[in-house]
Amino acid sequence: MAVITNIEDLKRIYERRVPRMFYDYAESGSWTEQTFRENSSDFDLIRLRQRVAVDMSGRSTASQMVGQDVAMPVALAPVGLTGMQHADGEIKAAHAANEFGVPFTLSTMSINSIEEVAEATGRPFWFQLYTMRDTDYTSRLIQRAKAAKCSALVITLDLQILGQRHKDLKNGLSAPPKLTPRTIANLMTKWAWGIEMLGAKRRNFGNIVGHVQGVSDTANLGAWTAEQFDPTLDWGKVAKLMEQWDGKVILKGILDAEDAKMAVKLGADAIVVSNHGGRQLDGALSSIRVLPEIMDAVGGDIEVHLDSGIRSGQDVLKALALGAKGTMIGRAFVYGLGAMGQKGVSTALEVIHKELDTTMALCGEKNVANLGRHNLLVPEDFGGRWA
Repeated sequence: MAVITNIEDLKRIYERRVPRMFYDYAESGSWTEQTFRENSSDFDLIRLRQRVAVDMSGRSTASQMVGQDVAMPVALAPVGLTGMQHADGEIKAAHAANEFGVPFTLSTMSINSIEEVAEATGRPFWFQLYTMRDTDYTSRLIQRAKAAKCSALVITLDLQILGQRHKDLKNGLSAPPKLTPRTIANLMTKWAWGIEMLGAKRRNFGNIVGHVQGVSDTANLGAWTAEQFDPTLDWGKVAKLMEQWDGKVILKGILDAEDAKMAVKLGADAIVVSNHGGRQLDGALSSIRVLPEIMDAVGGDIEVHLDSGIRSGQDVLKALALGAKGTMIGRAFVYGLGAMGQKGVSTALEVIHKELDTTMALCGEKNVANLGRHNLLVPEDFGGRWA
């Protein structure tokens, strides 16, 4: 096996190993994919300020996210269908995160259920909530997360309806996936993936199947999920969900300063500046580009995290230097998971940590807490208000 030195190395293995529909699910955005592309390319517009003759010994990337000690300010983001990227994918990713010392976030649309991940890991994790029209189901889902001792609830705000995801539609990627002659032919070439999936604990949506009246298997899952995302979600409903949880709450999907102010008003513990990885509103600004404006608006009032577009430790450093307290990685860990299972997730975390630590040192810093604008060279119009 070739030496893996960056996330792109894992991505190449991942593309060869997993079925095309699941690769495209991760490696795509909505409509023209402009926002998906700019989430990453906009990081390249920010340059780093090198410093020399500085004592670089005794460096530390340790920090906290919503009061939790972390080995570096990076959490694994909630990613749906993770258990289809690799057998028992959520469990393997959670194990890797626990071993490294960073938070793992389980998606509502996970394959392994809340209970299965809790039993397998024995460690607290974050749970991401999609709000559904079925309010009774949503309430029971929150109670299940409480019972599993999840340490934070991540409420996703930017998926009241699905964005225009052309690749997913063409691949028949749905809940459950629709098998076409083309996808069947591709699945037949991914024999290693298939053999592992045969031994998986679960191959359907564990947080839904068996927990909703009339949804006992994948045959009737599609009709339920197609109509369940709640288009009526508003700040009043968000407040009620926070009351039900009565614990640490992170609001994910903030891309506007006014929405960030509302999150502060509601008393959330943190927000995630995110555009859903470019999979919702195509044409929206990248997360890193709107971060400065949001920091100016609420940075002193609430903990701010950032996701969408992070592919390296340098990206993490740039987000932190612009004011974020933490970051989330989704595709970067999925590449590793699909490529090599738990070991691949660990490798992705090691790569990002190495890049963060090395870059921090070359910028003349010994501790992530000291990172700031002084470490960056930022274009004058970057993050400025658009007319």
